[in-house]
Amino acid sequence: MQPQGRVTLVGAGPGDPELLTLKAVKAIQAATVLLVDDLVSPDVVALASPAARIVHVGKRGGCKSTPQAFIERLMVLAAREGERVVRLKGGDPFIFGRGGEEVDHLRAAGVRVEVVNGITAGLAAVTSLGAPLTHRDHARGVVFVTGHAQQGGDAPDWRALAQAVHQARLTLVVYMGVSGAADIERQLLEVLPADTPAAIVQHASLPQQRHAVTTLAQLTATIAREHLASPSVIVIGDVLRGIAAAAIETSQARTA
Repeated sequence: MQPQGRVTLVGAGPGDPELLTLKAVKAIQAATVLLVDDLVSPDVVALASPAARIVHVGKRGGCKSTPQAFIERLMVLAAREGERVVRLKGGDPFIFGRGGEEVDHLRAAGVRVEVVNGITAGLAAVTSLGAPLTHRDHARGVVFVTGHAQQGGDAPDWRALAQAVHQARLTLVVYMGVSGAADIERQLLEVLPADTPAAIVQHASLPQQRHAVTTLAQLTATIAREHLASPSVIVIGDVLRGIAAAAIETSQARTA
């Protein structure tokens, strides 16, 4: 009989290996083949068995990327050869990680598949600032949205999102939004106040993390001034008012 392996989609979290779940660590250590995304920390990959075959299948906006169809074909072929395949993804596989597409493809091919969640960058980013995503006084919910439109697809309706944020008192978390920050800022300002707090966090949870706290009206200018770039998460909402006030006080103290 033909050997039958399995595929596990594993969320590697935002980068800090200490933020991995125990289940993720066990899956990585047991894998015989790992297909690794660009944003996965080398410290996470180092948890793999020395005997495991590691294949880097980078996918980054604006960069040369491994075709999705090729990745899916690799998973199916390796599983059919009896391998224990781990598709190692930054953050969580089901939050802007194409996990849904890959699960559908694997199931259609008759391959057993499991998903292990990871801490998504949007959560890690705001937590690293000491702020929550939800708060009984400031935010009744949170919206995760990508700022990067699929090729040939429509961009998010930022004005509609702003109305939802304002009316329902939500926190807005934007992934892959740095390159389109000017347009995001312009459309959100049609609804939201100019002094709405905003933060940009680059390399969340990693030693090289950098961030800036500002206002919506100064979002683009702050990104340019602080030389913040991808991979970054943009967070907008009243949950940031506490750290925004602290940032202003610190800035005033430095210039006094």
